[in-house]
Amino acid sequence: MAQFSVYHNKNKATQARYPLLLNIQNDLLASMQTCVVVPLTKVETMAHSPMSKLTPIFAVQGQNYCMMTPQLAGIHKRDLGAEIEILTAYQHDIVAAIDFLLSGV
Repeated sequence: MAQFSVYHNKNKATQARYPLLLNIQNDLLASMQTCVVVPLTKVETMAHSPMSKLTPIFAVQGQNYCMMTPQLAGIHKRDLGAEIEILTAYQHDIVAAIDFLLSGV
């Protein structure tokens, strides 16, 4: 399970709104049973325009998804669905969004 991997959301209560989960936890902590994820939502389902620095947009399997950084959460790894893509190319944007959430810069 690599950092910046995207997984299907298996949680029936949230998967309609957040169909994908982005693992942001560093690979050094791979032995833990939990991981920190950020939900991804389809851009076209959003009621308002995303804040580009806090909620960047990524292409995943040909569709645009918004990283819902304020909704980050820790979950058990067994609650992740299948891995579908790795967003290493967006590493700078992902880390910048988390930094903005924590520091405001």
